Amino acid sequence: MDISSGIQASLAGRYALALFALARDEKQLETVGNSLAAVRRALAESEDFRALTTSPLIGREEKVKAIAPVADAMRLDPLTRNFLGVLASNGRLGQLGNVIRAFNLLAASHRGEITAEVTSAHPLDDDQVEAIKQNLRTRMGRDIAVDLDVDPAILGGLVVKIGSRMIDGSIRTKLNTLAQAMKG
Repeated sequence: MDISSGIQASLAGRYALALFALARDEKQLETVGNSLAAVRRALAESEDFRALTTSPLIGREEKVKAIAPVADAMRLDPLTRNFLGVLASNGRLGQLGNVIRAFNLLAASHRGEITAEVTSAHPLDDDQVEAIKQNLRTRMGRDIAVDLDVDPAILGGLVVKIGSRMIDGSIRTKLNTLAQAMKG
């Protein structure tokens, strides 16, 4: 089973596959990928943007009206801007994070890379991300695309998932293991 058939199984995956196919056909994969990275940062950093995409208190028509000026302010490419409009009009902005994740998997597969999902307690700087990529590239023997996520609940350290493999170096897991060991 190739990656696209696995991604098609989810609603977000179908949207991501449609965007990926359009971006690939228009030779805009890198441009759309950069725009989606900006959207992902906005989801992580802006409470207002997160509310716009997920709040059931904001109606579909309000979301449709709001998304175009937001996309313009973020300087998103036209393809991504239109895609956000489609998500808004279909009432699917709440799926945006999952769509971005699926798009990134498709783009990495297209480039011949494997994707590592890296979760940290705090945002990582460019040097840290590059060090992680280099370490994983050495371990896996292939180019690695890194899909970053921030989860303060892990307290510190990293959780890395590559396919079905998981490396959990989070402080939360280490503390839980220690607590279990102390219980006997």
